[in-house]
Amino acid sequence: MPTPATSATPDTSSDPHISAPVTGPEGHARPGPGRRDPWLLAVALFVGYAIVSVGRYRHLGQRSWDLGIFEQVIRSYAHLQAPIADLKGPGFNILGDHFSPVTVLLAPFYRVFPSPVTLLVAQAVLFALSAVPVTRAAARLLGRWRGLAIGVAYGLSWGLQQAVDFDFHEICFAVPLIAFSLEALLARRWRGALLWALPLVLVKEDLGMTVAAIGVVVALRARQDSARAARYAMGVAVFGVAAVAVTLVLVIPSFNSGGTYDYWNKVSESGGGGPFDGLDTKLRTLGWLLVPTTGLLAIRSPLLLIALPTVGWRFVSSYAQYWGTDWHYNAVLMPVVTLALVDALSAARHSTRAWLRSYAEHLPAAVAAASVALTTSLPLAALTESEIYRKPARVTAVERLLAQVPDDASVEANIAPISRLTSRCRVFWISNTRGIDPDYIALDNSRKRYRDVEAYARELHPDARYIVTGTAYGFVLLERQPSG
Repeated sequence: MPTPATSATPDTSSDPHISAPVTGPEGHARPGPGRRDPWLLAVALFVGYAIVSVGRYRHLGQRSWDLGIFEQVIRSYAHLQAPIADLKGPGFNILGDHFSPVTVLLAPFYRVFPSPVTLLVAQAVLFALSAVPVTRAAARLLGRWRGLAIGVAYGLSWGLQQAVDFDFHEICFAVPLIAFSLEALLARRWRGALLWALPLVLVKEDLGMTVAAIGVVVALRARQDSARAARYAMGVAVFGVAAVAVTLVLVIPSFNSGGTYDYWNKVSESGGGGPFDGLDTKLRTLGWLLVPTTGLLAIRSPLLLIALPTVGWRFVSSYAQYWGTDWHYNAVLMPVVTLALVDALSAARHSTRAWLRSYAEHLPAAVAAASVALTTSLPLAALTESEIYRKPARVTAVERLLAQVPDDASVEANIAPISRLTSRCRVFWISNTRGIDPDYIALDNSRKRYRDVEAYARELHPDARYIVTGTAYGFVLLERQPSG
């Protein structure tokens, strides 16, 4: 169990690394020299995140259908329609899959810039924004330069980099909300901590448990200062649990055509030992969460309890993709473990144990150096490669091929063509049109999965006839022919 650590503002009078407040001629406080550091860091991170994310898109590097699904949803919102994601099935309301109404906030931007790039840039903004409260909280408790080191370590953390590299996902809203909430918690601004946490229930159905965990930690911290704040915090904790229950049992099933929550089987079904499946991978992921990001010191902070709901549901699941360090599943944990480290460092620097004080003294620079070193094998390393700044001729040819599909046409596609079509067409996932014969079929067949694409089209749609109208670098476009 984590041992309690105080987050009270430390006595900085004898610490040469922490700057005293700067005062003007009349004695009024002025912004210190490091006031802009968090924002400058956020701008630099945004540029890096956006280049990597948009660069992957420009290279047709999508690894899943998620970008297409979210674009369909946000496109629907932008036109004041129900959030339909035809990729999940014709007419499928996405609120019957995951409860993420927060994505409606991107609709006005998408209406002006109707492109999947809008989603990727917005995600880069949100991830970069989260570095502001993290860096600011660290600087307030540890001093300017240690705070900036923590901010760099956070911004380059492997969890955020992997999320940036994975197209778009709604958790990009959760990351800054958690970061601002925990910044307020460390500053003992209990109301702010709770208010920043509450919108998490609109980001994804499981995050109500994170709201509950934040409420519990706030209650533990606030009970010595304000019994009233502690009571409010426990009320928020109860609300978070209730929100999860209502969402999973009532809200999502009411929008789901099957009247259920489709992801129960990701927890209940198992091909072997249940929670013990892939235990080596799970333990390795736990090590990645705590060692390079916090030097294990975060376990001394009760803030780490806030990570338990997300770690818990992933690790009891039998679904292998939830276990590891890839994709976006670890992004929401990065502000938690980083600010737990800040909390622990604040206490450890005033410890009576000399070794612990020394460790705390050097750890911010060490975790920053670790993040920089690890970046050489993580997605942001692509910033040093000229290829990411160029669109390959192959992509230009594929885009020219897909441009033959007229606006508002219906298209059945696999992963690669999806993101080039969802902004202007009705797009279905391959083999999941449920009786609809689309106007076109667009396939990435660069790996020769389909030996005879016209024969494959006949298997999919026995009552329709499709012929190949164009090819480019393994991509194939088929058009439905008039009957009779």
